[in-house]
Amino acid sequence: MFELFKKANKSTPVQVTRDTVIGDLMDIDSTVAPLLMEIGMHCLGCPSSRGETIEEACMVHGADCDALLARLNEHIAKNA
Repeated sequence: MFELFKKANKSTPVQVTRDTVIGDLMDIDSTVAPLLMEIGMHCLGCPSSRGETIEEACMVHGADCDALLARLNEHIAKNA
């Protein structure tokens, strides 16, 4: 179902990539919302934002994609 998330086994946390869709990410771990809101994504519930990839969201909001990915993956790993 969430093919953009790669999970080899239970000890490997979910890996967020540039191609990860915001809606999929929010469905997996809604606690990432504050991290997305920090880059200006204040409308996480609207259909257009849920369909964007992380890379698209960063481009639209002028955020450093690599820095956001690092923060998202660190956050998810801590909460796994």
